[in-house]
Amino acid sequence: MIHLLLLFGVLLGGYFLLTQTLFKKSKCKGNAAMAGKTAIITGGNTGIGKATALHLARKGARVILACRNRDKAEAAIADIQQKTGSTDVLYMQLDLASLKSVRCFAETFLKSESRLDLLVNNAGLVADGRTEDGFGIEFGVNHLGHFLLTCLLLERLKEAGGGRVVTVASMAHRWGHVDFDVLAMNKDLGTGRYSWQFFHAYCNSKLCNVLFTHELAKRLKGTNVTCYSVHPGIVRTELSRHVSLWQKVFIDPVAKLLFLDPETGAQTTLHCCLQEGIEPLSGRYFSCCAEQEVSARAKNDAVALKLWEVSERLCGLC
Repeated sequence: MIHLLLLFGVLLGGYFLLTQTLFKKSKCKGNAAMAGKTAIITGGNTGIGKATALHLARKGARVILACRNRDKAEAAIADIQQKTGSTDVLYMQLDLASLKSVRCFAETFLKSESRLDLLVNNAGLVADGRTEDGFGIEFGVNHLGHFLLTCLLLERLKEAGGGRVVTVASMAHRWGHVDFDVLAMNKDLGTGRYSWQFFHAYCNSKLCNVLFTHELAKRLKGTNVTCYSVHPGIVRTELSRHVSLWQKVFIDPVAKLLFLDPETGAQTTLHCCLQEGIEPLSGRYFSCCAEQEVSARAKNDAVALKLWEVSERLCGLC
């Protein structure tokens, strides 16, 4: 009996420790006015993206769900409209695994929309495979597609005054590494098809998100646009929908017990969208609705600059 009580105490203590550290919850207190403003959210039809869209729509923003799947996007829009009463939520087709699709989206948006106040680079995946352009899927979608999208929309953000770019990264960036030789050889930042190998490629892509934000902030100095990268927490989303069945059997029970729900996971994204007065922190990394320190390699000026220049070439911007 004593042993059972000790075991229960250890498990309870471990659960409490995890919920106060790795799975800690936070709440966005930002309340910037959104009426008359326009936000783009990539992957806004599910998970953190949808929760972000729901909150911004409730505050009166014009919200554009930039998604690959029309049916899922329209279902999300119907749900958001029903919950918020907003009629200013719409879908625009965007496949981040295709640079042509990114360019088409930007062209369509710039022709049809007169302003842009928020760009939320939210979409992401953990998967194996290649993009339409031959890049590793995680590098191509999580970083390169968002890089091109942001570059194509920057001028419209500047026109609005006080625009923001919020990129959903991850604490996984701490285990990432950018090997430019591997990238040049394989059009990817990871090799191999084992689960741990494409998880490492995911970490690499998330490091790219943080480095991209670091360099973007430098390029935005002197403008009224700011940018932030965020760790949303460990959240129950469709991020790992491409992983194998045995992994889901292991992950799902843990996820139900510990992982944050999408609404909770969206709080740091919303903080960077709505919190007034954080403009001096442009380029920084946020978690639990507060600025957090990053690893040394995530703020390496030389690597961030080289990643930007390589990404420009890969996207055909120079």
